[in-house]
Amino acid sequence: MLNVTVWNENRHEQKNPVVRDIYPEGIHGAIASFLKAEQIDVKTATLDEPEHGLTAEVLNNTDVLIWWGHLAHEEVDGAIVEKVKNRVLEGMGLIVLHSGHFSKIFKTLMGTSCDLKWREADDKERLWVIDPSHPIVEGIGEYIELEKEEMYGEHFDIPAPDQLILMSWFEGGEVFRSGCTYQRGNGKIFYFRPGHETYPTYHNKEIQQVIKNAVQWAKPTNRSYPVYGNAKPLEEIKAK
Repeated sequence: MLNVTVWNENRHEQKNPVVRDIYPEGIHGAIASFLKAEQIDVKTATLDEPEHGLTAEVLNNTDVLIWWGHLAHEEVDGAIVEKVKNRVLEGMGLIVLHSGHFSKIFKTLMGTSCDLKWREADDKERLWVIDPSHPIVEGIGEYIELEKEEMYGEHFDIPAPDQLILMSWFEGGEVFRSGCTYQRGNGKIFYFRPGHETYPTYHNKEIQQVIKNAVQWAKPTNRSYPVYGNAKPLEEIKAK
């Protein structure tokens, strides 16, 4: 069975009654709930748990890690970030949601500022499917329409994606690369833009379907981790 850990800093839910009303079990709880319906073994972890809930045991038993953060990026321990990075390089999948673009782990793996433009003004958002052949958008039409969302706009300071799957248009006129894949080491990474905490985005069935698809896409391949360092020759090297 596929093992997924949903990580959420879980701060908005404690501070903002609007968020608490939309996600009474937390954003992590909402995501875990629709994933559990897929016969996936789902665990949750939050910032204020010991080691942010990401102990060596948890990480070693996680096939795909989903990450949501916003208010408390700087409170995430660098040692935990390093452990997560190493697990991604070893093959663990990573799905970074919405404001997780500014998380330490995403910026570390991208090597850029990951900055962008933003606006909270109840913009309508259309997420256009750029690559309809990609498994992450299986079961999705030409676009996903969200009545209200936070605007993210270009320029988004990320490396050019390995694959650009979704592009957003906002009512105010901006566009944004909203579904981007990367490979780092043996691991696969998917950045997915929607999910501002004061909107019920993660209750949207099409958004849920993209995340479900992404979990299946990002799961580790069944192979051994490569061996690095000094290597003996496979064949006899003849003196020249």
